[in-house]
Amino acid sequence: MRLGLALGYWGRGPSTDHVPLAEEAERLGYATVWTAESWGSDAFTPLTWIAARTSRIGLGTAVAQMAARSPTATAMHALTLDHLSGGRVLLGLGLSGPQVVEGWYGRPFPASPLTATREYVDVVRQVLRREAPVELDGRFHTHPYRGPDATGLGRALKSITHPLRPELPVLLGAEGPKNVAQTVRIADGWLPLYWAPGRPEVYGDAVRDLPLGFRVAPLARVHVCDDVSEGLLPVKAMLGFYIGGMGHAARNFHADLMARMGYEEEARRVQRLFLAGRRAEAVQAVPDAFADEISLVGPRERIAERLELWRKGPVTDLLALAPDRRTLRVLAELNS
Repeated sequence: MRLGLALGYWGRGPSTDHVPLAEEAERLGYATVWTAESWGSDAFTPLTWIAARTSRIGLGTAVAQMAARSPTATAMHALTLDHLSGGRVLLGLGLSGPQVVEGWYGRPFPASPLTATREYVDVVRQVLRREAPVELDGRFHTHPYRGPDATGLGRALKSITHPLRPELPVLLGAEGPKNVAQTVRIADGWLPLYWAPGRPEVYGDAVRDLPLGFRVAPLARVHVCDDVSEGLLPVKAMLGFYIGGMGHAARNFHADLMARMGYEEEARRVQRLFLAGRRAEAVQAVPDAFADEISLVGPRERIAERLELWRKGPVTDLLALAPDRRTLRVLAELNS
């Protein structure tokens, strides 16, 4: 099982520790480092900064939001950074949800998310493979554009720049069983947001028979500490925000996943509290058991024991949301 360092996205401003952490992860033998985006910092610029300060570690987006860019623009970002980094990019994509797509990006959330994702990946692949001009008569993505307001002057184009790697890996963030099944068919890997190593069946039958070389790369909070309850607080804070605030009360993919994992009543309670403005109570309402099974928190011996569960399943890459150098080092030692 390979290790990755997940840095996420910025809060109020950039962290001065992200580049040093990435440099330390590379020194410790981590395979990858990952950045993200929500509605603030973007995923590609910090990754480019890290690329300039490292030489071997893989550079992943977990995830770049599809609504933020046309698929051709995303492919341009990926092929440019892949050249500049010497072929180290892993392109992780995610659709996000209606709250972000419509509220932040000001565009409609697709009526058929699976179709929109499939078309997006198709266009990205066409750009990267550069076998012919990009053409797609899709429901959500049309190249050249032929809508009612088109000039009729658009022409199919092929990237001027030759991609360094035509088969640059594309991974998808997916939560529902149908989305996961499609991810296995069309992508090179899957980025689960919550992974319970003892219950892979939650994600559907697709995870039982994966293609050779397919990456399963969940993000998980990792923290070496003496007090498990205290160590779980950041996990619960993250869950409270995603389950309560990252979506509408009637449509929240994160809350739906928590419900499928056996915590439906608790998920709805977290939502109600968060949406009522009672955020501290929402965080406290997240069950310790749920936060614990999707993370690696506690003393070194406890993490070592629980790490065996992650190794036994289909996980190929553990992307550690690790807060400090000690945790990075211990995890590297335990996984060696």
